[in-house]
Amino acid sequence: MLSGADIDALGQKIYKWCQDLFPICRSITGPGTRQTLTYLQDLLPGLTIHAVPSGTQVFDWTVPDEWQIKDAYILGPDGQKVVDFKDNNLHVVGYSIPTNETLTLEQLQPHLYSLPEQPDAIPYVTSYYSKRWGFCLAHNQRELLAPGHYQVVVDSELGPGVLNYGELVIPGESSEEVFISTYVCHPSMANNELSGPTVTAAVCQWLMQQKSLKYTYRIVFIPETIGSITYLSQHLAHLQQHVFAGFNLTCIGDDNAYSYLPSRAGDTLSDRIVKHVMHHIAPDYKQYTWLQRGSDERQYCAPGVDLPIATIMRSKYGAYPQYHTSLDNLDFISPQGLAGGADAVIKSLQILELNGTPKMLVLGEPQLGKRGLYPNMSVKGSVATVRNMMNMISYCDGKLSLLDIAEIINVPFAELYGYVEKLKAVDLLSYE
Repeated sequence: MLSGADIDALGQKIYKWCQDLFPICRSITGPGTRQTLTYLQDLLPGLTIHAVPSGTQVFDWTVPDEWQIKDAYILGPDGQKVVDFKDNNLHVVGYSIPTNETLTLEQLQPHLYSLPEQPDAIPYVTSYYSKRWGFCLAHNQRELLAPGHYQVVVDSELGPGVLNYGELVIPGESSEEVFISTYVCHPSMANNELSGPTVTAAVCQWLMQQKSLKYTYRIVFIPETIGSITYLSQHLAHLQQHVFAGFNLTCIGDDNAYSYLPSRAGDTLSDRIVKHVMHHIAPDYKQYTWLQRGSDERQYCAPGVDLPIATIMRSKYGAYPQYHTSLDNLDFISPQGLAGGADAVIKSLQILELNGTPKMLVLGEPQLGKRGLYPNMSVKGSVATVRNMMNMISYCDGKLSLLDIAEIINVPFAELYGYVEKLKAVDLLSYE
C-alpha cells in the first residue's frame, strides 16, 4: 500500500509531467498527439504507437483526415494581432481549415466564439467532421473589438494522414485482462485532459514495479470517441474474450470531490470495486448514472460491445465551470489532486489483484489469544480492537470473496487483507 510520503512524491512527479505536456496542441490526429505519445513512451518502455490511415472504416465511423496547425491569428484594423494561436492554442477552433482573408468585424463575428457567462475564459471549440474555421477568445476581449477590417490567417493542413494511439500490455500470470483507457486529444487544458494520461502513466509505472501480477493489463492512450471506436474495431473479439474488469480515467487531477460513473450494466466487478474504494477514501464522493455518461465509457459499454468498464474521476467532465475553457489550467490541478486520483486507481487494482476466497481451517471460533491475535486481558473495550477481524472471520466459509465480506461488514478491503495475512501466517486460514 502507498505511504503518505509515496503519495506526495507521486503527485510531484505527475504534476511535472503535466507541466511538460501542457503547451502541446493536441487534437484527435496530428503531430501534437504524436509528440504526446512519444513523451509517454519515454516514461513507459513497451508502449507502442500505432497509426490508422485516414478513411479507414471503423464500425459506423470513418477515421478522419489528419489536421496539422502551424499558426493562426487575427490582425486588427491597426495591424496588431488581437488573437494569436501562439499565445494560447485554444484560440483556434480545432480542425479549422486553412484561410487567409480580410473581413469586416460584422463578417468576422460568426466565426468568433466566446462565453458571456465566463467573460475571462477562452472556450475550447472543435469542428472535427464539418469543414469550417474559427477563433475563440475571452468575451471581454471580444466586446472591445473595434469596427474595421480584420485579416484572419489560419495556417493549417487538413488531408489524408493517420490517427495515432498508444498501447501498453503488461503481462501477468493469467491471460485474463484488466483494461484501462484514457485519452490524449485535448490541447492546453489540465484536468481535461492531461490528468488522465499522466495519472494513467503513473499507474502503469506502479504496475511495472510489482514483483508479480495475477492479471494482464492492457492500457490504451487514445483520442476520445474516434480513438476508442477505432481500437474496438480492431480488437473487439480479443477484448470480449479476455477483459473481465476495467476503468476509463479522465478529469482525475483536481482537488474537488471524487466521482464515479458506472458501466452500462452498473453491477460489474469494476463497479463494485470503484464504489468500495470511493466509499472508504471519500465518503462524500459523487456517483453519477449511466444517463449522465459522456466519455469513452459510451463506446466500451455500447450494446454489442458490453465491456465491464467504469469511469473514475475527480470533478466529472462538464460538471465544473472551468471545463473546456482556458480556466482548466495548471492552477486548477495540483500534485495532491493528481496523487489522490492515482491512489484511488491503484487501490482499485490492488483489490483486483488480491481478492480471493478466505476459509477458516478450524471448526468453531478459533482461539486467537494463544496465537497472539487477541487481547489476553478481558477488560471493557478490549474486544473492539479486534472486532473487524472477528467479523471477517465469521464470514470466512469459503463461499464469499474478501471483497464480498468487506462490503458486508463495511470495512476497507486493505484492512481485511492485513488480517488475512496474519491468519494465514498462523495456519488458521486458506486463501485462494
